[in-house]
Amino acid sequence: MKQIRLTCRCGKAAMVLAGPPIVAAECHCASCQDAARIMEALPDGVSERAETSGTQFVLMRKDRVRFADGAEHLRHFRLKPDSKTRRVVAICCSSPMFLEFSDGHWLSIYAARWPEDQRPQMDLRTMTKDREEGPSLPDDIPNPKSHTVGFMVRLLVAWAAMRFRVPKVNVAEERMTFDV
Repeated sequence: MKQIRLTCRCGKAAMVLAGPPIVAAECHCASCQDAARIMEALPDGVSERAETSGTQFVLMRKDRVRFADGAEHLRHFRLKPDSKTRRVVAICCSSPMFLEFSDGHWLSIYAARWPEDQRPQMDLRTMTKDREEGPSLPDDIPNPKSHTVGFMVRLLVAWAAMRFRVPKVNVAEERMTFDV
């Protein structure tokens, strides 16, 4: 199974992924927009949003992700205390690493972690109904207003291949605090 090693911007935190992604998607939901603004405001934070202002993710099965180095640099935050998602950032260089849904079987890994020449092509944009005003989206990939049936089927097929397990991600137990 082909593997790739991804790191934060400074290289202190690393993960190894094995196998193909479930899907590569650019999200325009309100939560991803809010989280992007928070992460951009961190010390040394930079915008890792696409030209369309969306956040690009590559969804990987949790059982195909291994944290190789620097787990001590990872912290998480939730937009609200009861949020179903947590975003994990490498605090050594303020690099967004991944988003995890509670009880999800996949990780949404920030596409910016891939070297540009190895980054998977985006399959679709999603949640465009929440998109902030701006230029029209290009029609190079589908731009549905919400999650499509095809998107959800890919997640279900990956989960079935995992025998409906939901592995735990044992990093980032410490939460981030902000003055943002």
